Amino acid sequence: MPAPGRFGSVICAMVTPFRDDGSLDLPGARRLARWLVDNGNDALVLAGTTGEGAGLSDEEAVELWRAVRSAVSVPVIAGTGTASTEHTVALTRAAAAAGADAVLVVTPYYVRPSQAGVAAHMRAVAAATALPVLAYDIPKRTGRELAESTMLELAAEGVLAGVKDAAGSPAATAALLSRAPSGFEVYSGDDACTLPLLAVGAVGIVSVASHWAGLQMSEMVASFTKGDVEAAAAVNARLVPSWEYETSDSAPNPLPTKAMMRVLGLPAGQCRLPMGPAPEGLEERARQVWAQLQQRPFAPVA
Repeated sequence: MPAPGRFGSVICAMVTPFRDDGSLDLPGARRLARWLVDNGNDALVLAGTTGEGAGLSDEEAVELWRAVRSAVSVPVIAGTGTASTEHTVALTRAAAAAGADAVLVVTPYYVRPSQAGVAAHMRAVAAATALPVLAYDIPKRTGRELAESTMLELAAEGVLAGVKDAAGSPAATAALLSRAPSGFEVYSGDDACTLPLLAVGAVGIVSVASHWAGLQMSEMVASFTKGDVEAAAAVNARLVPSWEYETSDSAPNPLPTKAMMRVLGLPAGQCRLPMGPAPEGLEERARQVWAQLQQRPFAPVA
């Protein structure tokens, strides 16, 4: 069974803490990052989807990368993907200068480029940095998939070190991995698909729920990796309420995660528009999910 990937097996897609006035909370980001590392996370993605990267200015993203890099020793993966190749290249260079260990580059969203355009975009990013480039394939958000043929071509050229796979098809992931060159790594990009993707060769998860369930997720991956599939399935069953909580039509990610952090006494704040403030009742649901996971009455951690 696959060993953990180069960035570990559980990577948290960290929220970006904001103050009450909506400004960036850098001391809070440092504190949250340290807590996440102490609670089961092997690496952190910063300014990704969960980190509201599209709502950060470039200056804020750089400040965030620098602040968290100074606070933790684990790998820091910078979310630098945008709809513009020029902008993505500039952010990637800035992330490298800020001390990032890798970049996560989402397929250009909204513009719906051809596969040739997607490939050229990824090549331009890789040419601008010595950092490993992880593609992020999430067609339900971007409107454009990263085709298997494109990933294989880019992996063979050394452009892509791996992919965060949120396409939702374990069968397609199995086919990709059967043809990918040695060293190309797949991380699950959907918490609920982690165990199925591990079964076909994924090396870990870029997770939302590891904000509050990092220890359990680490236990699940470790159990599977050592061949104890029954134990891994049992942990996965305990985590199903977390999968169900972390996003919905009325409270899309990262609203639930920030609500959970607030009730646990950890830095988060509200989401910026257009995500907006949390709907009524979300924090109470967070308390229920946490208490069920801990198998004891609710109590904040900090």
